[in-house]
Amino acid sequence: MTPTIDGAALLDEVEAFHRRFNVFPTEAAFVAVALWDAHAHLLECFDSTPRLAFLSPEPGSGKTRALEIVETLVPQPMTAVNASAAALFRSVSAGTGKPTILFDEIDTVFGPKAGDNEELRGFLNAGHRRTGVTYRCIGDGGNQTVQAFPSYCAVAVAGLGSLPDTILSRSVVIRMRRRARNERVEPFRARIHEAEGHALRDRLAAWAEQARDQVMGAWPEMPDGVTDRPADVWEPLLAVTDAIGGHWPQRAREACVTLVKASKANDKGSLGVRLLTDLRDHVMVGIDRLPTVAILDRLNALDDAPWADLNGKPLDNRRLSRMLAEYMTADNEPITSRNIKTAGSVLKGYYASDLHDAWQRYCPPPPESPLLPLPDTENAA
Repeated sequence: MTPTIDGAALLDEVEAFHRRFNVFPTEAAFVAVALWDAHAHLLECFDSTPRLAFLSPEPGSGKTRALEIVETLVPQPMTAVNASAAALFRSVSAGTGKPTILFDEIDTVFGPKAGDNEELRGFLNAGHRRTGVTYRCIGDGGNQTVQAFPSYCAVAVAGLGSLPDTILSRSVVIRMRRRARNERVEPFRARIHEAEGHALRDRLAAWAEQARDQVMGAWPEMPDGVTDRPADVWEPLLAVTDAIGGHWPQRAREACVTLVKASKANDKGSLGVRLLTDLRDHVMVGIDRLPTVAILDRLNALDDAPWADLNGKPLDNRRLSRMLAEYMTADNEPITSRNIKTAGSVLKGYYASDLHDAWQRYCPPPPESPLLPLPDTENAA
């Protein structure tokens, strides 16, 4: 009879292995990464798998080393620098066991100079869900048929800057930074240390076999406030930690809250949501209507905002109109500029009453006070 493996003690060893070679920004990051390593061995138990994203603003921040350590601990690692979408989905659907894809230099795929990578983006998005497939035409000439290739697999990425929102929102994000002078790590030597990582990997695989029935179909309790997409991201990791037991369930939920809060703080939303939020919090505070020319002046003067330099040009009337028209008023009409009477003239501009419904639906809560309904100043005037 195979002896029962102490999952908590084993994951302690996995975390300690990371700590020897990686400097992560928070304790929560070590917890999340160790759990992600373990979850990769139980992929078939979940409806979705979170992406693990090591991101930093500058090179030399330990992202590649983080992927190297993960590579020693996960099943069937596949390093995929500059891999094509076709190569990836054929590898995932090959039927010889799902690879764990490790994608370094992901900024070369999605960065500002990367060009069009919609196929790869689609693969990474589709593979988040167990039901995810990638469709391709197979055959030559008039004999082509459409075939669905399964895309579901575990993916860890590393790169500079950020990721597309569709991938970022499906990820556990570790914001890496350069080591300080007082932070020390052990040099990683593949010839020596890979074997140690592989020994832990094999023990994780053996533990996963014992824990599979407990993890399959589990509905872990989520921390307060973790819902929607963040809950989808963390559910597999919390299912793993509940099966592991010991001090890990509490640590995992604390890490979940920490990293979800951090992701929200770093998430500026889409450019449209940023525009709505800046209009509410900085441009039209206490104002019921404002001419377009004044709105543009105030937006383009905001510090730490993108409006003064959108691909080399400041936000103008035409783009402002186009962006706001994508959102609706409370009467389900596109937000558009309207006449505003000023001293001796009539100017085009925007009314807070038209924006209010979009503010309520799309914007995060104001920084200091809840968003209160605006008075119907238009009818009162």
